[in-house]
Amino acid sequence: MSQQIPSLDQMEQIARDTVAALPAPFAAAAAEVVLRVLDLPDAAMLADLEMNDPLALTGLYEGVPMTEKSISYPSPWPDTVWLFRQPILAELATRDNVTLQELVAHVTIHEFAHHFGWSDDDIASIDRWWE
Repeated sequence: MSQQIPSLDQMEQIARDTVAALPAPFAAAAAEVVLRVLDLPDAAMLADLEMNDPLALTGLYEGVPMTEKSISYPSPWPDTVWLFRQPILAELATRDNVTLQELVAHVTIHEFAHHFGWSDDDIASIDRWWE
């Protein structure tokens, strides 16, 4: 990891660059999702996920996956992908040969995959990152 700790804005820019590089069909769908970067998940997010350790959550998708959306069932709020800087930096410190850009891109893609309707099992079947 570089000596300089990235700002929230710098981390968000990496994530936005990742989304901008998605193939056309995915990029169009991703453009409808709000992207936010915070230092840590808030207590309500952790409680909803039954998690205690805020450093254990690097990202979160909140919304209705595309595979479940319908005109007759509109979402009352925009779909949002959250990235959490401190947990990402903590994860980065445990990984050899992984750059900040690679890790932020990985977490971003993982969370957007949930928006596209993929489950964690679906993602794990093609993503060997965590092995």
